[in-house]
Amino acid sequence: MPKAYLLLLVAVVAETIGTTALQASHQFTRFWPSVIVVIGYGLAFYFMSITLRYMPVGIVYAMWSGLGIVTIAAIGFLVFGQRLDLPAVLGMGLIISGILIIHLYSNSTTH
Repeated sequence: MPKAYLLLLVAVVAETIGTTALQASHQFTRFWPSVIVVIGYGLAFYFMSITLRYMPVGIVYAMWSGLGIVTIAAIGFLVFGQRLDLPAVLGMGLIISGILIIHLYSNSTTH
């Protein structure tokens, strides 16, 4: 099972790189950030598809999207100066709680 989580983590990292570059691409008007978007999302979906060999799609997608949301919000705050209010922080805390509950207590994480 650790292999599946490693593949999923690589997919999340690639997705967050792609999404960060999406902000920097200025609606695909800047060439290199746009290239990074395409490569980042391509790698993200590739590694996510490999993860599906080991885990069901619903669990993979829930963890991938949840981790991506929290990571991108942190990058937006740290890199782009985007502010997060208390409800946003609480909501992301619930997302992380959900991911932890799935990881620690669910038997659905394996096929």
